[in-house]
Amino acid sequence: MRSFGRFAIILATGASSLAISHAAGAQQAEPSAADTAATEDVGVGDIVVTAQRRSESIQNVPIAITAFDAEALEKQQIRSTSDLQLSIPSVTFTKSNFASSNFTIRGIGDAAIATSGDTSIGIAINEMPLVTTRLFETDYFDLERVEVLRGPQGTLFGRNATGGVINFVTAKPDLSGIAASAVLQYANYDTRRAEAMFNLPLTDTLGVRVAGTYLKRDGYTDNLYAGNKIDGRDQYAVRGTLRWQPTPDTTLDLMGYYFKEDSNRSRIQKQLCHRDPTGVLGCLPDRLANETLNNNAALGTTLASREFFRIVSGSPAIAGVGLGSVYGPDSFAGVANPADLRTVNIDFEPTYVADEVQLMGKLVHGFGPVTLNLTGGYTRNKVDSRTDYNLAVQNPLATGPGSGIFALRNFPTPLFANAVSRLFRGNELCVSEVDRTYTGYINGKINRCSAQGAEYDNSRAANRQYSVEAHLDSDFDGPLNFLLGGIYVDNKADVDYFVASSGLDYATAVIGALQTGGAGATASPFASVETNLYRLKSYGLFGEAYYDITDELKLTGGLRYSHDKKFVRDRAMLFNFTIPYGTADAFAAPNAANFDADASRPGKQAFRETDASFGKVTGRVVLDWTPETSFSDKTLVYASYSRGYKSGGINPAFDPSVVTAPALYRPEMLNAFEIGTKNTFLGGQFRANLSAFYYDYKGLQISRLVARSVFNDNVDAKVYGVEGEFVMAPTRSLQFNVNASYLHTEVAKLQLIDPRDPSGGRPDSVLIKDLAGGANCVVAPKTAGNAALANAFVTAVNAGLGLRAPTPVPGTATTGAFSMCAALAAAAANPSAALSALLGQGPGPLPIQLDPNVATAKLIDGIPVDLTGNQLPNSPKYKVSLGAQYTADIGNKGMNAVFRIDYALTGTAYSRVFNRAIDRVPTYDIVNAQVQLNGVDDRWFARAFVQNLFDNDAVTGQFVADASSGLFTNIFTLEPRRYGIALGFRY
Repeated sequence: MRSFGRFAIILATGASSLAISHAAGAQQAEPSAADTAATEDVGVGDIVVTAQRRSESIQNVPIAITAFDAEALEKQQIRSTSDLQLSIPSVTFTKSNFASSNFTIRGIGDAAIATSGDTSIGIAINEMPLVTTRLFETDYFDLERVEVLRGPQGTLFGRNATGGVINFVTAKPDLSGIAASAVLQYANYDTRRAEAMFNLPLTDTLGVRVAGTYLKRDGYTDNLYAGNKIDGRDQYAVRGTLRWQPTPDTTLDLMGYYFKEDSNRSRIQKQLCHRDPTGVLGCLPDRLANETLNNNAALGTTLASREFFRIVSGSPAIAGVGLGSVYGPDSFAGVANPADLRTVNIDFEPTYVADEVQLMGKLVHGFGPVTLNLTGGYTRNKVDSRTDYNLAVQNPLATGPGSGIFALRNFPTPLFANAVSRLFRGNELCVSEVDRTYTGYINGKINRCSAQGAEYDNSRAANRQYSVEAHLDSDFDGPLNFLLGGIYVDNKADVDYFVASSGLDYATAVIGALQTGGAGATASPFASVETNLYRLKSYGLFGEAYYDITDELKLTGGLRYSHDKKFVRDRAMLFNFTIPYGTADAFAAPNAANFDADASRPGKQAFRETDASFGKVTGRVVLDWTPETSFSDKTLVYASYSRGYKSGGINPAFDPSVVTAPALYRPEMLNAFEIGTKNTFLGGQFRANLSAFYYDYKGLQISRLVARSVFNDNVDAKVYGVEGEFVMAPTRSLQFNVNASYLHTEVAKLQLIDPRDPSGGRPDSVLIKDLAGGANCVVAPKTAGNAALANAFVTAVNAGLGLRAPTPVPGTATTGAFSMCAALAAAAANPSAALSALLGQGPGPLPIQLDPNVATAKLIDGIPVDLTGNQLPNSPKYKVSLGAQYTADIGNKGMNAVFRIDYALTGTAYSRVFNRAIDRVPTYDIVNAQVQLNGVDDRWFARAFVQNLFDNDAVTGQFVADASSGLFTNIFTLEPRRYGIALGFRY
């Protein structure tokens, strides 16, 4: 109701954005001089785009495309990708958990998580594809335009893209004269932003253009613990372009770009949880709440618990050194999670360091009716981001007699002396510094020590790319023309993700001491997935032919062959082997020879090495019709079929002794059908573009976390929808736009295990928190319905382990217990006579299973649920954006004032394919407004603005942690209300 109330207010005031944003049309002649003259004073304007790899009016392109030129970007306050997505039909954007982001177009996004995964949405700078980029983190500046193409684009753009392409086109040097501009902005949060451009012709054929932007501001988020603000920005970017145009037929552009950020921003805005009082899940699966997880569910707690130490050692004395009990109050008990989304209480403050380099050259040369377009480039980008893992401060450690720390310090033999000397600074417990030596505190590498202990994660990535692309475009006088091209991309990546906690350090110290007699500890003391090398070598051959059947009817046919060769060298590390204290590199220790990263290959492997190749032929067919109309009105009608493709990939490293999963996941295939029309009426005063589409999707890639690793599943789906983009300019001073979309997404037949509730909703199952791995497994009867049998079985096995019987888990239909999944599996497969008698069974296997496998000691993560008919993630059914702009002349002095207001409504979506109530991403709306005073000939301006007028804490996406972390939910939001002033000049 709140959003629709605002919607009514905006309508009543004639609201939202002018958007020179249009959903494209088919091939048609460029506007004539007469056309231009007729619409010079009154009209909606036009944008020339290169969606079909040549310059043409957006209304002449038979592709659904929204484009924003420099003026529209400024007027609609589109400063970043988060702003951009608000004004485009069927498009969403959200930051995600691992210093990355997810763009979704028509339900197709980047839901797969893997270093080797490809994006479903192609990102390009001046038509050069970017495998990875930090462009989504910097402000837009000195752009000629941004083009967003919806639907498969493989026969036209670089690497194939199933969902669409976003092409950023930078401004080029203008050889006609000197030009300069600058903008200074001050806003709330002590925001200081500057942008400048200088254009200089060196000769009649040679010119340079230099532009840059700088942003520094305080944080949006209050940290109660430190009494300061986080989520600030300190970043800048600069771009230089050289243009050489020796003849009218030849143009060479050379571009260099550098971006740098060193901020205190967090990758996540807030962590939400409905606290699980049992600790079996950590967070309950029924709803999100401003609570902290029950940390007894986390791996760092289970491995450092008295119960686990007693089981692995068989000694009550050793059990006494446990950091705590999984049945006692956890370290987050009673800890408040502030209700305000922009207030946190954390003791580990975030850091975010990133940079990017782009170097590219583009040569365009005309050979009469055929033009060569050659583009080559190099890019490099890095990111290193750290943040508090649980966004909360733990309770102080117990340090007196009876506590685990006291028992560890005063153990009757020197068994734990080395551990104590390295883990503690007085009564403060330390946490390791993470790196690829995998030693941490074992070699004296300490991040910090505190009375509460600490936990943090570190996401790091480094990428470099080379690419070269060439295409020939014809412009013959006859009915047949063509485009023919090829591309090669070579990309390398080096990626790490670490999770460190005091609990993990403590567990490795105790377990390592038991294994080495006190001389060493267990490496790695922190969890890590290391991709030492990812290498992509990709090439594609593509082309299109255009045939004018008549002056009004055109047929387009295109083909593409894509080939991707991928190689991954990686490993998952945690508690792998013992090393002596003082070891500089874990893999230099003698016991490292026992480590095996790939059980599928003979011998011991330091890394898992996996390669894969994928290839496919795809294409498209388009028929477009441009009926003859008056000189000022235009109509385009088109129908198209496109076959989209995205290559498969290699699942991240996982422990094969714990999880059984395929190393590879399959490619995506998409059959896309679309009809559309693009119309300009009333002498250019009204533009109406409509499109309708139907997608038959095979193998859509989605991710889920199991046992500290990500697995990518393939899903079939149906998608259909309609989109409309309308612009009206009834007078020279007044302009309106309306963009709207309806999107229906539906999963085909599919069953998956839901990590939030692995019981699958079955009341006859028992949820198990595995003390050894922190993950969840499920015990269920082979014949459904016998809950008593399942509970009695767990009770009996747990009694032998010194653990408690199952207890009801709120928010689920079943019970749960702490236990050892391997022990339960062994008992189910080969029960002792005593256990059989206790359960009233005769000799032989029990009618119990760790669903769905019985005779296995491997971790089984649950019972699948039916997802058929569910909605795809990040796919709101409805999106609406409105805009209004009024220009008022000021006397006869040549000055004017421009008033503008923009409104955007994004409907409800789901963050996961499971579509539980807890996965719901609510509807949100955003209102922006500004007034700008322009001087004579637009030489200077003064602007007052507000963004997110109603200060909406709009949630754009969610990420659910795995069971060993307690199943908390990280959420991502748009920025809060910003308001300020800007002054600028143009020369």
